[in-house]
Amino acid sequence: MIEVGSLAPEFTLISDDKKEVNLTDYRGKNIVLLFFPFAFTGVCTKEMCEMRDSMAQMNEWNAQVLGVSIDSPFVLEKFKTEQALNFPLLSDFNKTAIRAYDTIYEEFPAFGLKGVAKRSAYIIDKEGIIKYAETCPSPGDEPNYEAMKEILSSLN
Repeated sequence: MIEVGSLAPEFTLISDDKKEVNLTDYRGKNIVLLFFPFAFTGVCTKEMCEMRDSMAQMNEWNAQVLGVSIDSPFVLEKFKTEQALNFPLLSDFNKTAIRAYDTIYEEFPAFGLKGVAKRSAYIIDKEGIIKYAETCPSPGDEPNYEAMKEILSSLN
């Protein structure tokens, strides 16, 4: 796992609207970077909707939420639309970001799938430094939203 205090690894991924997105596109904002296993699953939907419902607070903290999974951009577009998500979802179909952040299940705990994102949360400050890092013990666990909000509020 990436350590707090280190520079956030860069990546370029394809968004739900089929555009390239670089982490540096958001330099100057605080970033809430959320890796999640799969769109349309119960816990992932709950997590992304928690962020959607917290967007007013995120805006107050100058925070950009980014959700990342190995799903295709087409799946993520449908997921975003159905859940009325108000932030970009990024496809790590080639598994470059989950490897860079060392948040990968080489073998997912169910179905024998390989190369799935672990549920993890990072807060990256305006200069690109990791201020919070959490990898959930299992895919059924959610990140500590209160701890994340505490860090975000301290950055402004």
